[in-house]
Amino acid sequence: MKSRVIVNRNYLVDKIDNRIYSGFVEHLGRAVYEGIYQPGHPSADEDGFRRDVIELIRELDMPLTRYPGGNFVSGYNWEDGVGPREQRPARLDLAWKALEPNLFGTDEFMKWCRKANTAPMMAVNLGTRGAAEAQQLVEYCNFPGGTALSDQRRRNGAEQPYGVKVWCLGNEMDGPWQTGHRTADEYGRTALEAAKMMKWTDPSIELVVCGSSHAGMPTLGEWESKVLDHTYDLVDYLSIHHYFGNRCDTTPGYLAQAESMSDFIDRIVACCDFVRTRRKSQKRIMLSFDEWNVWFHSNGKEVESPEWSVARPLLEDVYTMEDALLVGMLLMTLINHADRVKIACLAQSVNVIAPIMTEKNGKAWRQTTFHPFALTSRYGRGTALRTVVDSPCYDAEYRHDTASLPVNCREIPYLYCACVHNTGRDEVVLFAVNRNLSEAMELELKLEDFDPVSVLEHESISHPDLKAVNSAAEEKVRPVKLAGATLEKNTLKTVLPAASWNMIRISIEK
Repeated sequence: MKSRVIVNRNYLVDKIDNRIYSGFVEHLGRAVYEGIYQPGHPSADEDGFRRDVIELIRELDMPLTRYPGGNFVSGYNWEDGVGPREQRPARLDLAWKALEPNLFGTDEFMKWCRKANTAPMMAVNLGTRGAAEAQQLVEYCNFPGGTALSDQRRRNGAEQPYGVKVWCLGNEMDGPWQTGHRTADEYGRTALEAAKMMKWTDPSIELVVCGSSHAGMPTLGEWESKVLDHTYDLVDYLSIHHYFGNRCDTTPGYLAQAESMSDFIDRIVACCDFVRTRRKSQKRIMLSFDEWNVWFHSNGKEVESPEWSVARPLLEDVYTMEDALLVGMLLMTLINHADRVKIACLAQSVNVIAPIMTEKNGKAWRQTTFHPFALTSRYGRGTALRTVVDSPCYDAEYRHDTASLPVNCREIPYLYCACVHNTGRDEVVLFAVNRNLSEAMELELKLEDFDPVSVLEHESISHPDLKAVNSAAEEKVRPVKLAGATLEKNTLKTVLPAASWNMIRISIEK
């Protein structure tokens, strides 16, 4: 089987915003307690942060980390999580039926971000609270001093403002499952008033307004139109979320879901541009895809976890080799939409549908999905190039969930790819997945208007068992270096193993 890709130095998608490689920490399950924060753990530092987790987060190189939710934020009083720990109240978390002790809050998160080499992306509660409380959190975090809230932050140990630049105006407010769920008009009005007061407090911040919680929402399109009618002039990004799963255990259809992510992005961009046209605005709203991942392995296992307990284990998907393939392709999809997707957050970072897992009193370890994320985050920075792909195709089907009608996928290319020109490193990087489960792929990459020098490396992830998983004891799925890639003038030739994720780096002359 043969495939061919053509890229041209002058045919660009856009510069990649490094924030598409961001993460997410929510007060959910063991993400915070036993995840990033566990005083008494052998690796814990003086602040109770697990050093082993921080090292792995730094390896993923996530520019932003979204916090504190997620569904959790819609019932959260941020004041409960600041000040002396012995004075902080324990609360019921209605979103996840857990007990929140509030031992870890805003100040601890800011400290953790500095140590983990990431920046905070804060969400405000627009479910049970409103504009006033949102403004007050911005004042606490970002105002230099001289007010009750900013001086409270200083007394709590942070003399200098945190300078949080990106703020989410609530979370998934279109969802009936959300605490304080609102209609589009109700939410739009609340978000508008919050945006005004937050930007009056700190004009330098960027704001993310809630879009659709997933591609199957019945209000898709109508929600975006109404919400943006209220908030268009004050917000910078529209948030969208979507999760993927192999619910019917059909790998070919599962791997075709990268196309459904791309289609979702295109639809939301069309919604944003429709409002722009109707308003005759010069401003273009960008997207924040601030929840995306594979999530289905843990569905139905919530009953195994005791309700109203601290660090109630939830959503602990153990990822397979085929999950690593899809996560790698979803990252490529974000690269290929670099002109409109400027922020994206893998949901989540630790223990909860995460690339990193921890044992309570043991080690932290890398899931299968860790590796394509880490390598793409490290080398997928620069400018996204437009790709022309000639590949054999296949037909398949999948379901969004077990109750939905099947989605028929026609003429899905076996090759899925993205290509990046990294001027800082003087290299072109090809990310590619061979979706053929049984046959290797001969690949040619033609580099037009480039002067390639050499193949720097070809890293590949594959395993004969697509259901193979990693564990604390053994890392079965991990990258390996392949030999055999050659350059003939401006054409790369190599072979992609069956059912494999690949990264090929090519040095070029400036």
